[in-house]
Amino acid sequence: MAILGIDEVGRGPLAGPLVVGAVILPDDKPDWVDELKDSKKLTPKKRNELNEVILKQATVTGLGWVSAAKIDEIGISAALILATKKAVKSIQSLHAPFSQIIIDGKVNFLKETKLGKYVSTMPKADDLIKEVSAASIIAKVARDNYMIKLAEKYPSYGFEKHVGYGTARHITAIREFGITPEHRKSFEPIRSMVGFERHDNTVVKNTTAIGSHAEQKVVEALTRAGHTIIARNYKTKIAEIDIISVQHKTIYFTEVKYRKNENFGSPLEAITKDKLKKMRMGAEMFIKTYQKYDRYDISLAAAEVVNSDFNIKDWFVIT
Repeated sequence: MAILGIDEVGRGPLAGPLVVGAVILPDDKPDWVDELKDSKKLTPKKRNELNEVILKQATVTGLGWVSAAKIDEIGISAALILATKKAVKSIQSLHAPFSQIIIDGKVNFLKETKLGKYVSTMPKADDLIKEVSAASIIAKVARDNYMIKLAEKYPSYGFEKHVGYGTARHITAIREFGITPEHRKSFEPIRSMVGFERHDNTVVKNTTAIGSHAEQKVVEALTRAGHTIIARNYKTKIAEIDIISVQHKTIYFTEVKYRKNENFGSPLEAITKDKLKKMRMGAEMFIKTYQKYDRYDISLAAAEVVNSDFNIKDWFVIT
């Protein structure tokens, strides 16, 4: 009977999903199997070549995905278990038989399931066991491709280069533009920046964190409304724009105003003629920098976030 190899990719990044790969290889072990190794030891070109071969010629392959939002909700340990279960379920749905499961590392993510007794854990299995090597390759390529597409949606972050890991460039981009819905709010340094707490949603008493948390609430609301967020905290020497989003053929430049309570006036009162002028100049600078948006209609907008619950009272177009 066959071995089911399992490996994960994306445990440590600050953004993007966690992906678990699962692979059963043919019994006759064709020549290309000898080329399989830990995905991190392969060049991107070789990794992509082997990925195509594995997907076409392996007995069966499967992937288990867990989003950044779900990781924030349940924690990375539970997310690893969930992603592993999803990957195995995809294999089982194809009715491919196996007698043993080998998981890279020291943790049996299937321990509490009926399959737990069939699992062997092995450090460096992704380099020692061909089935696990194959699992690491398909998970790595799938996740990298996801992050490359994400880079098109959020061009300011360089996702195509660091695929969500906490490089200096990535952290600089987070501090400059804020976070996207694909960032893990429960991971440091993002957690401190937005004041994220998984269980009680406590917000740290820090003005930067409060502002970021208010902006994040608006980002989430705009995303639900069908906007694509392309930048946050876009800065020029003249102006800073909190959120830049696209919907249909209009690009929106949104100023977020947070008020501790509703007795401090409307956000529109805080947007003076001078502020509006600077927003417009910042918007024009963005369009000149990212010319792919030069045919879009431009709208300046404002969002009002109030109270300690960070309720979005309003979002409206100014001009």
